[in-house]
Parts: sequence; C-alpha cells; structure tokens
Amino acid sequence: MRQQTLQDWLTLTFLPGLGSTLIRRLVERFGSPARVLTADAAQMGGVEGIGKKVIRLFADRAGIDAARTLARQELQNLARRQVSVICLDERRYPPLLRAIHDPPVLLYCRGSLECLQQPAVAIVGSRAATTYGRRISFELGRDLARRGICVVSGMAFGIDGEAHRGALAGGGPTVGVLGCGVDVVYPRQHARLFAEAAANGVLVSEYALGAGPEAFRFPARNRIISGLVLGVVVVEATRQSGSLITARLALEQGREVFAVPGRVDSPKSCGTHRLLQQGARLVSCADDILEELNLAASMHTLPGPEDSGCQAAGISAGEQRLLSCLDVYPVNIDELVRLSACAPAEVHDLLLRLELKGLVRQLPGQQYERI
Repeated sequence: MRQQTLQDWLTLTFLPGLGSTLIRRLVERFGSPARVLTADAAQMGGVEGIGKKVIRLFADRAGIDAARTLARQELQNLARRQVSVICLDERRYPPLLRAIHDPPVLLYCRGSLECLQQPAVAIVGSRAATTYGRRISFELGRDLARRGICVVSGMAFGIDGEAHRGALAGGGPTVGVLGCGVDVVYPRQHARLFAEAAANGVLVSEYALGAGPEAFRFPARNRIISGLVLGVVVVEATRQSGSLITARLALEQGREVFAVPGRVDSPKSCGTHRLLQQGARLVSCADDILEELNLAASMHTLPGPEDSGCQAAGISAGEQRLLSCLDVYPVNIDELVRLSACAPAEVHDLLLRLELKGLVRQLPGQQYERI
C-alpha cells in the first residue's frame, strides 16, 4: 500500500510545472495523491493557484501515464541505490520541517532516518571562508555533536564542510541538505565527506535522483536547512551571502538565529556583524547555543578522542613562554622572535614541539596560531 502511495506522490512530482506548493494544495483539496491523479479537470478550478495551464496538464492522460512510468523507474532506482523517500503525510516526516510555510512534499534520504528526529542546529556560512571561520565552524560542529546535537549544513565548501567534519569528529551524526540529487556528489572534492556523512548521518534532498546542482536549487534548499533545526548559526558571511537567506528564513520559521563575530575589518564578517546588530545571539562556544535553546541541562557530553592528548601534554617553560605569545590570530616567525625575545633557531624548535603536541597550527606563509 505504501509503495503505491509513494508512486503516486512521485508521479505528481514528475508532472512538469508542479512545485511542492501546488502539489500540497491539491492533495489537501482532494485528500490523497491518488485522488488528485484521477480528478476531473473541472474539479481543479476551485484550488488556489491552479490556472488553465495546470488544468490542461491533468486533462492530458498521456502525460500522466508518462509521469507514472518515470515514477516506477524512480522506485526501482531508489531500491538499487538504497535511498529512502519520506512523504509529507508520513509520521516519520520531520515535524519541524512539516510546520514551515512551504515544506517539500518528498524528502529523498541516503543514510539514517533517525537523525531527522534528533534535536538539531544548523551551521552555515561563506564558501570562501577564512582560516578563522573554518576553525570555528569545525569546533562548533564538534562540540555540538559531542553534546548530542545533530549538526545540519549544506555540504558546500568552507563553513558548511567544516561543520560536517567537526560533527563527525565529535562522534555525532550530521545532516547534509543538498541542492542536487542525493546520488550526485557536488562539489566533487567532497566525495569522501559525502560518503562519511551518509554512513554516519543522512544526506537529504527534495530533488529526484540524478538532479544536477543547478543554481536555482540552492536558495530553495535553504528553507530545508532552517526548517529542520531549532536554530541557525552563521559563522562567516559577506553582505550578499546566501547564508543570510538561511538566517532570514529561520526568522520567518520561528527559529533562533546566532552569529559568530569576526574581525571588524574583514568583509567576510560584514554579514554576521549585521545580524548581531539586528539582534542575533552572539556565539563564542557551543554552550551559548545550548543555553539559548534551553538544551544545556538535558544534553550529555560524549568523550572526545582528543581530550587526553593536548591536556595531558606537559610543556616546558620555553614552550609556555612562546605559547603565551600566540593568539587565535596568525603570527609570523619574525613577530614571534620579537615577542618572545628568543633566537630564531630556538623559536623554530619550540614551534615544532608545540605542533607535535597539538597546541599550535602552522598556516601558509610561515604563520602560526594557537589552538
């Protein structure tokens, strides 16, 4: 019975010119996808948004039969690729997402559906992120995952990718919301990340298998990112960033919006600073998010593999002195020599030891930052 219902939903999505809004209105009017597909053209007239073009579409029985054929082929592909589809009228459809203004009628899912029922927070931001932004995104993703929060993002370069990697490093699941089919890897450089996210979380899309990453799909998928979560964290964003669209949608959906402050002279942080001026909650760590969402008391912390390494690593007086000269912002070798009053050779030796202990990270241009 469910297989036939799913086929009917798929048939509606394969009819040209029907988006999720019109499909949802038709199903609400007629009671089920099957009844929509067998309705008389005359019965369509009273449905909001249904014009002559859509009425002609349903009067074309050959066109409906062609869509049914595509739906049957899609079902076969879904089984072969081990992809699940959740329909809007199913109990396992994420309740927060169902409540938004324009929920997708179908969710294609590759991975564990249980992730979609957990408390979740989205982390989004610039694709061309700074070193600072990537690090903060990774750490927030890791720390939220270790507190039992599912991390949601868009699988893009920069902030998105680091949020997913952080969640996986924290031992928690992650949800990747795609602007293409769940069987399409975009960007290609994230092939390994896609595989890890599907194995330890779930990849989600409203688009059919094989759908390519066309530009119009990405703004549309942002409503799913914000719709799945309790709050959205923007780590880095320019004034024109697509992440600000996600933040706006989150506000419209009644979600909390958070922003991470950056350098005041960095264009990559103009968008986040604007959000802070407009009332977004400032975030410096995962606890800021959990407290605002009233989740801090109910969440437990999972042990992290790195807990014993850096904390237990003994450091010498010289290493401590050099460490005190480092900050979260990169510092070059010449500046470290000046600040520490050590010889250049000694600074190089101390930096190497601190790197091996996981306390310092080298950046391009012989710059270093404290971890």
